[in-house]
Amino acid sequence: MRLLVIRLSSIGDILLTTPILRALRTTFPSAEIDFLTKPTFTSLLQGNPNLTNILATENFKPNQRYNFVIDLQHNFVSRKYHRFGKKVVRYQKENWKKFLLVNFKVNLYRDYESVVERYAKSLAPFGVTLDEKGSEVFLNNEEIEFGKSYRSAETPVLAVCFGARHFTKRFPSERLASTLNRLLENNRIDVWLLGGKEDAPIADEILKEIRKKSSVKNFAGKHTLRQTASMLANADAVLSNDTGLMHIAAAFQKPIVVLFGSSVKEFGFLPYKAKFQLLEVEELTCRPCSHIGREACPKSHFKCMREIPEEQIVEAVENALKQN
Repeated sequence: MRLLVIRLSSIGDILLTTPILRALRTTFPSAEIDFLTKPTFTSLLQGNPNLTNILATENFKPNQRYNFVIDLQHNFVSRKYHRFGKKVVRYQKENWKKFLLVNFKVNLYRDYESVVERYAKSLAPFGVTLDEKGSEVFLNNEEIEFGKSYRSAETPVLAVCFGARHFTKRFPSERLASTLNRLLENNRIDVWLLGGKEDAPIADEILKEIRKKSSVKNFAGKHTLRQTASMLANADAVLSNDTGLMHIAAAFQKPIVVLFGSSVKEFGFLPYKAKFQLLEVEELTCRPCSHIGREACPKSHFKCMREIPEEQIVEAVENALKQN
């Protein structure tokens, strides 16, 4: 049997497919299971023992059709790959629920359900069931040592994932700097700023406001995605916006403090099967203003992030560090 799993983007969404890949391998132990994604994200799945091949969209030319195409993206782009399967299984997104919640604040979600569990529902007719484990990133020994080389044995490390693709998911840089200053006043820790090249200017803004600069190291834009994953694997706790690196931290079972602005848990993207503390402004009637994030606050006040108390973040981070 040959299976093709499609999830084209992005970091968090792809990582949340890894419990599904594990379940597929358990259900179909002898199957060829291929994964199709954008070239940018192929490295995320490197070393995954549940996959036969990791394929990039730019050179995807299968020599024969798959028995099943499992489309976990389910949009107009992913649909063009359906022709490579004899049968197609589609993830049912229920976007109408998101639409009602964002635009009319009508919440039809009941108990929290992770996107992983929603993926699994599409495969339930084939006997595919989830186990109790979380997401997975597979690093080799050399990659694990990469992150370890940056830390001292005595000093706990807080990794800070301060970026996000959309503005309304980013905790303001000046407030983050102030929060880190509070943490560093009373705690002997090292802080690692992690992110991609697009996050580097924000890291510079944060560093300008840091008083104890010797305790803060800026790695934003300086490492590959897998090297950044190694840094997260070697941290003791993680402070993160709703971003892909948060899900990498969850894959390594790190205690995470999560800051949600325009995001809400109903969309299903909390850290999967990992320890976390969610901080958000719950009684804000304009939340959520989008299911993916916006480039500006539509109300111009950005209360969803600005009203998360710094002292609450400090306390949550200190608790997370104690867990490790």
